[in-house]
Amino acid sequence: MKIDFALRELHRSEHKLALTLSALAARHKTDHEIHHVALDLADWSNNHLCELAAAGTRYGLDLNAAPRTEALTTPVQEKLSELLGHRPEPALVLLMDLRHLHRVAAGVSVDWELLAQGAQAVTDPELLALTQRCHPQTLRQLRWTNAMLKVLAPQVLAS
Repeated sequence: MKIDFALRELHRSEHKLALTLSALAARHKTDHEIHHVALDLADWSNNHLCELAAAGTRYGLDLNAAPRTEALTTPVQEKLSELLGHRPEPALVLLMDLRHLHRVAAGVSVDWELLAQGAQAVTDPELLALTQRCHPQTLRQLRWTNAMLKVLAPQVLAS
């Protein structure tokens, strides 16, 4: 079975998503909606990491249940965000950050889908239930980035 590979890869990609969301929140601290929503969405990914680590033990994996999900540069990024304030340049940076975040979240969604298919193939109801609990949250993360891109792109690109 290669379920351990799918679990390990999903854990890696979910960790990357949590880091990306935390970095977005730090870089755009002065945009309160972005900052707080990104932190809330990062918490979802952190919870997924804990659940994946627990599921991994059944497959002989030692996945970190609480890896560092805050970038080392967070304090610097937050200070820079405060200094730049609401100038037009950060809006373009936000658009680029959301674009990157959307791609990362899409990758995590694919990984959840692969794990769900694998869980069905090996008839692991616990693992399948995990995917059914967590994947919808990843889809909501993805929808949020898509909605923010649709709202911001016309404003940023036409100014």
